[in-house]
Parts: sequence; C-alpha cells; structure tokens
Amino acid sequence: MRASILAATAALALCLGASAASAATCVGTCGVITGADGDVAGAPGGGAYTWISTNAGTTGAGQIGAVGGTNGSSLTTGVFSATAGQSLSYNFNFVTSDGQDPSNRATGFVYQDYAYAELINLDTSAVTTIFTARTEPSGTIVPGVDMPGIAPGVILSPSSAPITLGTDIAGGPIWSPLGADSGQCYGPGCGLTGWIGSSYTVPTSGNYQLVFGVSNWADTAYQTGLAISGLNIGGVAIDDDVPEPASWAIMLAGFGLIGAAMRRRVALRAV
Repeated sequence: MRASILAATAALALCLGASAASAATCVGTCGVITGADGDVAGAPGGGAYTWISTNAGTTGAGQIGAVGGTNGSSLTTGVFSATAGQSLSYNFNFVTSDGQDPSNRATGFVYQDYAYAELINLDTSAVTTIFTARTEPSGTIVPGVDMPGIAPGVILSPSSAPITLGTDIAGGPIWSPLGADSGQCYGPGCGLTGWIGSSYTVPTSGNYQLVFGVSNWADTAYQTGLAISGLNIGGVAIDDDVPEPASWAIMLAGFGLIGAAMRRRVALRAV
C-alpha cells in the first residue's frame, strides 16, 4: 500500500513545485522502513532508512548518463550547504532479484540492473558520481561494472562488495520494496551487498543535492532496490525523508477542501 501511494503521488508533488530545500523529492517508488525487513538488516546505528525501488517504477527514471535503462526510481535530497573539506557520509545496501542467465552473456543480452548516487553542485552544475552498483552473476557488485567511475577520494567500507545470497528461492532476497519479486530470483547474481559505508570529502564550498537512482535494464521484470541511511554532511543530517502515506492523504484532502471551497465561491457568484 505504501509503495503504490508514494508512486502515484510523487509526480504530483513535483508538479506542485515542492521545494527540494525543504524536503526530498521522489520520482517513481520510494519509502521509509524502520528496523529489519526480510533479509535487509536495520540501518546501521538504528532508526529508519529510506529506500527506492524499480518495483512500479517510472519509465526513464533512475537512469544515469549513457547507461540507459527501462524503468526505475530516483530520490533527490533537500538542498544543503557544504564547505570545502567537509565529509559527506551515508550507508547504502543494493538489493536485487534480477540475476543473470550465464548463457546470455555470449549474446550480450544480460539484465544488468543498477544503482548510483550523484552529488550535484547547484552553484556550478558540476555532477560527481560517488557510488555505483550493478548486477553481476559473480564477483564485484560495487563499484558497478560498465558504469561511470566514482570520484577520487570516495571511501567505501568495504572497498568492494560481492553479492550475498538472499534466503529464499535460489538466493532471492526477501525485502518488501521488491513487491511481488521479494524472494524471487532470475539467475546467478540475486541477493544483496549488505550495508556499505561511504564517505566523500567535498572539494568545493557550495550548495548541493544528492541524487540516488535505481534502474531496471533491458526489461522491467525482476526488481532491484537501494536502501539508504545516515546521510550527513560534516555530522549534520541531510533531509532525505519522503512523505508517509498519512501525510500525503492529509495534503490531498486539503487540496480537495480548497477545490471545494473554490467551486462554492464560483457558484455563489453565479447566483
């Protein structure tokens, strides 16, 4: 229920001009989870984590550069200021049900779903890739294969990550943001990286936003997602909250009341 409401209303928030300075914005499907959910452990340090998923994603969303994709989701944080030398830190966990059929690699038709994070300097329009992850049947998942290189100075802990099998069918990860594909697995490569810590020293003072994306690739089946927690700059939290369904319901109810009031005023004028 949470996913469907957020997917349907995220576009509305953008159309209404929601300010990134006051809240994060989601295109596609995003949400918040507190504690463990299936195979995904709770956020490091406790509390809630934010997630994005290709499940019920938007066509064209969550993509990076020339890598392309089919459908997905993206989350853009609120605007924050950083001074040169400050550390940008967060944790992430890449989760996928879309492994690969090794026999397809000879033809090049493989299902390489991926995720990424970009840091955007709003003052200079500079875009810096600060992590990538991509489905592979074995070996390193982070950084992602055939993805843009991450910026020098990014520190990942661990520095690279293979996939860890989930606990369901053929290693399919159990995680509610994957929707009906929770616990499913297409082929080798299904699973999750576990929580990975990331830090990056900001080289230039300015106003910034972080963009996280996750995309299906080559098809729209077997979903992939990304969990994000602990976003901070210089130890100060960055806003990545997405509205809970109750908040959206209250907001939409308010819009309905405003619309009803406007219609009533028009009717009274016509009398």
